[in-house]
Amino acid sequence: MPKRSETSPCPVSPPQVLDWQAFSHALLNATHNVIFVVDRFGSVIVSNQTASKTFGVNAGRRLGALLPEFWPTVAGALKDHQYRSGIPLAHAGASFLARVGPIFWQDEMIGALCILDDVTELEQVEQKLKTYQELSRELDAIIDASTNGLWICDGEANVLRLNPASERINNVRAEKVVGRNMRALESEGFIDRSVTLQVIQSGAKVSLLQRTRENRKLMISGTPVFDDQGQIVRVVVNEQDITEIDQLRQQLEEQAAMRDHFRHQMLEMQLAAFDAHQIVAQSPNFIKVLKQALRVSRVDSTVLILGESGTGKGVIADLVHKYSDRADRPMFELNCGAIPESLVESELFGYEKGAFTGASQAGKPGHLELAHQGILFLDEIGELPLSAQVKLLRFLEDGQVRRIGATRAKKVDVRVLCATNRDLNDMVASGQFRGDLFYRLNVIPLHIPPLRERRDCILPLLRYYVDHFVKKHRREVRLRFSRAAIEALLGYSYPGNVRELINICEQIAVMIDGPEIQIEDLPKNVRDDRNASPPVLCEQAIGQKTLADILNDTERRVLIEARQRFRTQEKIAEVLGVNQSTIARKIKRHGLG
Repeated sequence: MPKRSETSPCPVSPPQVLDWQAFSHALLNATHNVIFVVDRFGSVIVSNQTASKTFGVNAGRRLGALLPEFWPTVAGALKDHQYRSGIPLAHAGASFLARVGPIFWQDEMIGALCILDDVTELEQVEQKLKTYQELSRELDAIIDASTNGLWICDGEANVLRLNPASERINNVRAEKVVGRNMRALESEGFIDRSVTLQVIQSGAKVSLLQRTRENRKLMISGTPVFDDQGQIVRVVVNEQDITEIDQLRQQLEEQAAMRDHFRHQMLEMQLAAFDAHQIVAQSPNFIKVLKQALRVSRVDSTVLILGESGTGKGVIADLVHKYSDRADRPMFELNCGAIPESLVESELFGYEKGAFTGASQAGKPGHLELAHQGILFLDEIGELPLSAQVKLLRFLEDGQVRRIGATRAKKVDVRVLCATNRDLNDMVASGQFRGDLFYRLNVIPLHIPPLRERRDCILPLLRYYVDHFVKKHRREVRLRFSRAAIEALLGYSYPGNVRELINICEQIAVMIDGPEIQIEDLPKNVRDDRNASPPVLCEQAIGQKTLADILNDTERRVLIEARQRFRTQEKIAEVLGVNQSTIARKIKRHGLG
């Protein structure tokens, strides 16, 4: 037996004869794609298991009957011998892309190979990808549209992104900082301290104030984003530029300080002016008014001060203010009769910018707003236009002020004092004053008697104001009144009341030369009034008039004098000892109504 060589190859099993038909079927079944072959007449020759299970395509069956929607494509390829691909085909909720290739044998086309790729999962992935892309675009749009600055950093404090608002706020381009670490930016002084680093260190949301190298003041909030393992993967930083807000706040604080300073100065001036007015109360009726004023000063009720011009209504308002709980706040005064009717409403309630032609572009607060927590004194309230009366009534009811041109009302805390020398009852009756406003103002009426009804006060007032004006005008003289001058001044009717008395005293203090005030030194109207009492029963009257005429004239003079001294018919009737209806009838008969 021959010996085997050491280098001879290992023996190999003799080759087996393959079943090529079985082998080809095994190859077709090894893929998940749908594969089958049709002859040139459309009959299926070969198909794999996937084709059989999915479409029921088996050898010997007609393709047109199995897949009628796909057969025209195959028939076209059989006819023109052209390869076709990317043909969509849907079946039983699944999507396929088909390829058809003609088969040639010995230069003769004998059929077509059909391959259908299942792209259902691919389409689902594509749809998800499309959804993610849309979400990404929406997120990009939201981030870029935000007026607040947004920084996005990773868990290592590397800058991934910042939006246009942040570029504007920090005066930097995104490409200059994206990819850089916040530690480096902080060390370079780009920011004074990084909220991102504090979020990474603490693992929680952090808010702080930050200064940029442009010296802008930012309100920063950093929020961590965690993964499933609880590790920080992102830090979202929101920054709001509060430089302008801070500057505006400082301006408002400065304006408030100036306003408080102005109010303080105004209050001091009011108190000084009040102290400069001597309140002389010797007459019982005026003492009663002062007691009433002190009593109502302690409450917040609306007060209506009534009296003739010059009786001192403003002094009584100052007295109420000085002893009220609002004495530490100024009292604003608005003379309704001294302002044009078209401007009363804007002065009282204020206006917004552009509310009317000529309006200030900054707008203007009205007296009601300025008097917040203080007192507003409306002098000559009887001159208030009817249009403004409506708004004033509404304010007295709800305490809200609406500027001209404003859409919102503002709540203010104001106590209202009013004064007038007119008879509001008569004005209500004639339609010149709203009745509802009158009753709202007339909560606590204070009637100030005229000076002719306060005879006990005249001499002390004369002595005080003469000395006051002598001192004011720096005259080196001590003035005294003669008996005749005192009698004349005490007998004068003072139609201008205390204001007229003050003017008389100043005229005397300036014009007199000697130390004693004689009757010749008094104003002409005072001297004339002293002699202006012609008797009714003179010889000429008796000779020319009947007794009835003389009595009628006397009654008319008495009624005229009584109406000047007393405000109401009830008081006149009480003084003259008759009924009120009698007084009303006689006033009407003499044409005095």
